[in-house]
Amino acid sequence: MIGAGFGGLGAAIKLDEMGERDFLVIEKDDGIGGTWRANSYPGAACDVPSQLYSFSFAPNPDWSASFSPQPEIEAYLVRVAEESGTLDRFRFGVAVTDAAWDDTAKHWRVTLSDDSTITATTLISAAGGLSEPKLPEIEGITEFAGTIFHSARWNHEADLAGKRIAVIGTGASAIQIVPQLQKQAARLDVYQRTAPWVIPRNEHRYTAVEKFAFRNLPLVQKASRTAIYWGRETYVPAFTAMPKLAFPAKQMALLNIRRGIKDPALRAKVTPDYEIGCKRILISNTYYPALASDNVDVVTDRIARITPTGIVTADGTEREIDVLVVATGFHTTEQPIAQHVRGRDGDTLAKVWATSGQSAYKGTTVHGFPNLFEIVGPNTGLGHSSMVFIIESQLAYITDAIRTMRRGGLATVEPKAEVQQAWNDDLQHRMKRTVWSTGGCASWYLDEHGRNTTLWPRSTFVFRQLLRRFDADAYQTTPVATPIKEKVSA
Repeated sequence: MIGAGFGGLGAAIKLDEMGERDFLVIEKDDGIGGTWRANSYPGAACDVPSQLYSFSFAPNPDWSASFSPQPEIEAYLVRVAEESGTLDRFRFGVAVTDAAWDDTAKHWRVTLSDDSTITATTLISAAGGLSEPKLPEIEGITEFAGTIFHSARWNHEADLAGKRIAVIGTGASAIQIVPQLQKQAARLDVYQRTAPWVIPRNEHRYTAVEKFAFRNLPLVQKASRTAIYWGRETYVPAFTAMPKLAFPAKQMALLNIRRGIKDPALRAKVTPDYEIGCKRILISNTYYPALASDNVDVVTDRIARITPTGIVTADGTEREIDVLVVATGFHTTEQPIAQHVRGRDGDTLAKVWATSGQSAYKGTTVHGFPNLFEIVGPNTGLGHSSMVFIIESQLAYITDAIRTMRRGGLATVEPKAEVQQAWNDDLQHRMKRTVWSTGGCASWYLDEHGRNTTLWPRSTFVFRQLLRRFDADAYQTTPVATPIKEKVSA
């Protein structure tokens, strides 16, 4: 497995439970956590309710609040890993530099950054879609002489008190960072290309009584998780078929602006001009009040270039700064790990996907790449619910595939080209009527061809149903070679 976040850890636990002990998890960082280890910026927290953003097989009765902060999620994953008994099969601090399929030997040959090589019959990529920071292509950004870092590579040693700070980006990370920086900065410039829709964060801190019930009455916590899950699923029609159903959410977001900002000009700046849901809907009670503060300026003019001492916008204005925080997201439509995975024909996933965009069968397997399984692969992302639910659905599919290979004596499984094409044709057909296609915005959901290769355009329970078992008839397979017995002469 590649990656030790929710996906890699979950795979390790499920494989161990089914008696598959011969596995290894490779993690480039120094510990468990994935994106929840990397993103340690001030204010980092999940925007999916805690009870849902955790493994169903490892509930946590000790969440402090309905939306858990980053340190608690990382600590949760570490605890689950320690209790699972699988950590002896994790290698930290090394990265996969090359993973090539050997069609003769019928296995993967994986080269690591320490020059060691591993062979494996099965390769599971759980590198994640929010793992590799994406820097903006702005002239002069490498020439900035002050302190600069990406939100996912936060510099905790940087002295930010009383500094002139700029934040580029207004996405999910930025709206959590800005209120924290506003408290410290002498001046804070927020560079906004597209205003996000932001609804209130209905936070609830769990009481001692609630935690006691979660710990001692498991059905109470299970009921809470179930109620949250189905509540989230009611959002699906507004995203996938009838955007007008999101009208109440839109009014809630507009009210959030009016409550947080009194200045009409600033209100106009931060009010989106596209349908709610077209880009990820964000949650915050503190973002708008922070923008309305006297030491904050929202800049909507296009950035022309960055100088050693500041940022110049298209109107010629230069604003001098001491610190530049880049919150411009991640490589989501061109997964960095795809550059290092080579299939039967020797081409990388990145090359295969370069012309048509990311695609896979059931978001999990790819034609031309035998015995490769992706966790959180193409078109598995969500705009409304927990990715942990998707991950567990894929884990069920992958483990059933491995059982099928064991039972059937199969050396390889690979989705048929026509089956994969039909799956993705159906996805893109369904995508046409979603708010992500009709909402009038450009987002990180879309690739350079304008195709949404990121999100799942149906309900999550449909996804789980479709992945409940491994459908071997959709795959081309090869049997394990049987040694030829020599004839013995009398």
